[in-house]
Amino acid sequence: MTELPVARRRLALLALAIGGFGIGATEFIAMGLLPEIARELLGPVYAASPEEGIGQAGWMISAYAAGVVVGAPTIAAFAARLPRRRLLLALALAFTLGTLASALMPSFELVVAARFVAGLPHGAYFGVAALVAADLMGPGNRGRGVAFVLLGLTIANVVGVPVITLLGQNAGWRASYLVVAGIFALTFVAILAFVPAQPGDPEATFRRELGVFARIPVWFALLTGAIGFGGFFAVYSYVAPLTTEVTGLDAAAVPFVLVAMGLGMTVGNLLGGRLADGGTVRAMFVCFAVFAASLTVLALTAASPVGLFAGIFLVGASAAALNPVVQTRLMDVAGDAQTIAAAVNHSALNIGNSLGAFLGGVVIAAGLGYVAPTWLGLAMCVPGVLFALAGALTERAVRARTPGA
Repeated sequence: MTELPVARRRLALLALAIGGFGIGATEFIAMGLLPEIARELLGPVYAASPEEGIGQAGWMISAYAAGVVVGAPTIAAFAARLPRRRLLLALALAFTLGTLASALMPSFELVVAARFVAGLPHGAYFGVAALVAADLMGPGNRGRGVAFVLLGLTIANVVGVPVITLLGQNAGWRASYLVVAGIFALTFVAILAFVPAQPGDPEATFRRELGVFARIPVWFALLTGAIGFGGFFAVYSYVAPLTTEVTGLDAAAVPFVLVAMGLGMTVGNLLGGRLADGGTVRAMFVCFAVFAASLTVLALTAASPVGLFAGIFLVGASAAALNPVVQTRLMDVAGDAQTIAAAVNHSALNIGNSLGAFLGGVVIAAGLGYVAPTWLGLAMCVPGVLFALAGALTERAVRARTPGA
């Protein structure tokens, strides 16, 4: 690709990051609007039992995650041959239409279906955008390119999700999804204006892309990311009761705790990109070590406000640093199946999200208290490190058997 002027390259990266911002918003705003959604779409159920109504409304979150898991490998495998900018435009359009449908569908069942459809382009967008950003940044800077795309996602947790959630609480939850649809429409325009044309892989076939799953190091990288983010979501999913029941703060403090988490994620994401460019294997071990230390700090100090905010910031930073590291690691070990490997990472992360939230709920339901998910996250670091180690050793063994690899 022809070398771009610095200003044009930055605008292209910004266009990709706007899409990440929209994805962060569409994925997480439902968590703060479940009561409003349940009240409108599940009126009789909510009137009889708010807890049951909110629980059913949570299916919207599960439907989106299911869309991510299904869509990432499927779209990436079929579309790897397409020119990348054209594919990004199609994915941005799909996001716009799926999110618009989420805002306009009249029944709960149709809204859930719309959320599934809206989740389908999630992994493919991040995967293709990561490849485009890596190419824009050039050799030796791929990790930073990937991190810049993911920066939109982390900033969404700091600014976008709280603001759009507040809008939904005051103007109705449908207004929130209309705003997010507008963000995706802006993404489409920005990509069209600033992202240069990039060819797809003319040699790619559906069978070849799926062949990435025959590579053992790829599986270990996926498991490393899933377990790492599983431990993070064990904490993130239960931040509210940790804040109110353990630290003893008012519920009004919860948004500020989430902002601290989002700020940590933003910082960690950028640091993770730099670490990845220095070697992904070493970076994974560094990130897990800091993540484990951060979880320990949070577990031991969450009873105090200072400990809570400091621990939450550190947990967010160390967990988010893993994301560009694992994404870049997958690109390292995927061989010629780059598109699907970069995309399927987000399927693994969403599986980890569900696993962490589920296991966190299990330990709370067992009567172990609201700090227990933090200790659970620490325990999940052990298999995460073991998977990272196994992946490194397997790759080394493969290289030893394949001279010149």
